[in-house]
Amino acid sequence: MKVPFIDILRYENHFYETVTTRVSELIKNGHFVGGPVVGEFEKAIKDYTKTQFALGCANGTDAIQVALRAAGVEKNDKVLLPDMTFWATFESVVNVGAVPYTIDVSKETLHLTLASVKEGIEKFNPKALILVHLYGWACPETNEIRNYCKERNVLLIEDCAQAVGVKIKGESLFTRALVATTSFYPAKVLGASGDAGGVFSTEQKIADTAKILLNHGRTGHYDHGLIGWNSRLGAYEATFMVEALKYLDQRLESRRNVCKQFREKITHPALKFLSPASDVWENGYLSVALMTPETRPAFIEYLKAHDIGYGTVYPGAMSAQPGAVSHLGGKISHGHAEWIAKSIINLPCFAYMKQEEIDYVIEKVNQFKA
Repeated sequence: MKVPFIDILRYENHFYETVTTRVSELIKNGHFVGGPVVGEFEKAIKDYTKTQFALGCANGTDAIQVALRAAGVEKNDKVLLPDMTFWATFESVVNVGAVPYTIDVSKETLHLTLASVKEGIEKFNPKALILVHLYGWACPETNEIRNYCKERNVLLIEDCAQAVGVKIKGESLFTRALVATTSFYPAKVLGASGDAGGVFSTEQKIADTAKILLNHGRTGHYDHGLIGWNSRLGAYEATFMVEALKYLDQRLESRRNVCKQFREKITHPALKFLSPASDVWENGYLSVALMTPETRPAFIEYLKAHDIGYGTVYPGAMSAQPGAVSHLGGKISHGHAEWIAKSIINLPCFAYMKQEEIDYVIEKVNQFKA
């Protein structure tokens, strides 16, 4: 048997037909950029995430850049971010002219902690912090970090590229976020058929500014009040996601089932499976385990030999990337991000993964000779 790390082409019955029919209507009506379907998607995703304002954009990286600017981050401002994230988080800070400062994450939760945030804010006195919610979870101390940033007058931008559908204590992660972003890249739990992203906020002013920034800084058709981006959400991607959103809850349930079975049935001592905090409802984006850096290379070769896909999300700390050298303003490192990068392993996990595929992965992993 061959089990891919992810298969993004497993859709519900009639999904293809419905999307194709709707796209034909777009073409007939000449709705290529903008149009009613973009508003339809923005309302649908706003209602799903239980936030005040939601805007679609061209991709998740633009979403972070726009969120930073809309929240008030300006040239040369200091911005804290976790050392364990995707490169887009780091480069977005640089692309808006601000200066990134990385802070280490926890070896236990793989996320920032309130203590690490306090340490970073006290040492660097930043204008803003980007809190990243990885692995389909939420940072365990999200609400505490939100409160602390508010007390210290530090702008908090939440990178939720992997966290659509995540809840804390039964409430959507997006509901209380000052400003949040996500990616609708096809591999995400709610994916478009190409690049797309979203900006969310609880404040009218931030949402209004973000809307202007996403469309060339336009305040009128030929009036430009700000320097912005050409980052509009295309009508086709909006159509695709309107239909995908109708099935999102059942897709997430399928993913959670995979993660649950791996945690319960894979008993090999070389792997330590991680879970979200007890009050966090995950979306099943990734199955996450840790193993010793000495064991992982042999385990990866074993997976390859048995045609089992895998991931290492992520294989490097931000502050160690070659592209970070000339832009990094400073860092706080305890070696955790580097250790996680060498220790993390992600097994296959995607919506509608077949039970025989799940069983095959469980069987082979348990048979691994460390």
